[in-house]
Amino acid sequence: MAAASIVNEPSAVFADGSISLRIYPHNELDAIEIVDQLCAQAALAIDSGFDGVMTAEHHGGFAGYLPNPLQTAGFQLAAMDHGWAAPCPLLLPLRPVAMLAEEVAWLDARFPGRVGVGVAPGSLALDFEAMNIDQSLMMPLFREGLPRLTAMLAGRDLGPLEGDRALRLLADRPIPVISAAMSPAAVRRAAQAGAGVLFDGGTVITRVRELTEAYTGAGGTGPRILIRRAWLGAPPRQAFEDQFDVYRSYSTDAALAHWRDNGWICDDDPSRLAESIAGAVVDADATCLNLRIHAPGIAADVARAQIAALGAEVLPLLRARLAGI
Repeated sequence: MAAASIVNEPSAVFADGSISLRIYPHNELDAIEIVDQLCAQAALAIDSGFDGVMTAEHHGGFAGYLPNPLQTAGFQLAAMDHGWAAPCPLLLPLRPVAMLAEEVAWLDARFPGRVGVGVAPGSLALDFEAMNIDQSLMMPLFREGLPRLTAMLAGRDLGPLEGDRALRLLADRPIPVISAAMSPAAVRRAAQAGAGVLFDGGTVITRVRELTEAYTGAGGTGPRILIRRAWLGAPPRQAFEDQFDVYRSYSTDAALAHWRDNGWICDDDPSRLAESIAGAVVDADATCLNLRIHAPGIAADVARAQIAALGAEVLPLLRARLAGI
């Protein structure tokens, strides 16, 4: 990561050196309160020094996820004075690619240069059952859809949508597309499609480094986003274990084989925490970082306090550490 790429001002979407926060719904609240918190925490994150925020998709009230992360990104952008928002990842096989491209492009027309998108093939049977889509089509739909989405959000290959004003703008200012990737085949697919990659948050760094090398070796030039779950101070360990149980419930054995205990980096000391996170970024050869602090049982006020603490005490040290690389 080049020193010049680390700045103290909000960066472009998924830019080199950017540090973003994944925000999760607090399912102990009702729907109205959940949306309020998603927006309030996004604004707090940006005001605390994060460059952007992400939300992710599952359906049926699945713990920590949303059915509408693209819509949520719009809510959050309206609540944020600056910074970017991205649904990352959306489940691409659940929606028509052209319609998704239109919706992302028009959100970007409202918030120019502040929108990104990430996609994944999906994994939960409930998501496909709810949308009346055969889950066996998951990977064929994803393989076909990823390069088409990437092209359309760069203003190319619009076909019948050639007249769409928002999509046409993107020929000069593409919207970055990220693909969730947990295997060498997945990173090569992303590279060939012109997409960046988002790695699983619990995966050991040696495995992530293998995947980054496979991605760049296949010609990938997009963002390489390392996810790390972090906590400053005394950690809520039961919440972490509960979150691990959620991930274990839908992750494949192959993915879990590369996990590191419950996936969290915790420390009472901001300097040590920043050092640990920065070391992970360097060792993974990632270009940017996505931090996560939410888990089942962590109340909204506790989450807000942790966001503010990381912003005030850890992010400045983390940026300084990365700037020296």
